[in-house]
Amino acid sequence: MLFLIGFGLSVVGGVMIILYLNLIPAGLSFKSYLIFIAGRMECQLFIVGCLIMLFSYSGLLRQLK
Repeated sequence: MLFLIGFGLSVVGGVMIILYLNLIPAGLSFKSYLIFIAGRMECQLFIVGCLIMLFSYSGLLRQLK
């Protein structure tokens, strides 16, 4: 169950990161883009979701041993 929560958060964060890529043609540099998405909470959900998936997957591996 925890893996699915992490997956959902990663999807939301990844979609928002892709959506914010539209700011680059509008005149934002790549460095400014990275600074912008680092400050957005919905983009940070991608990292949080990946970490949750990693921890839940490592917990599943311990249970199988």
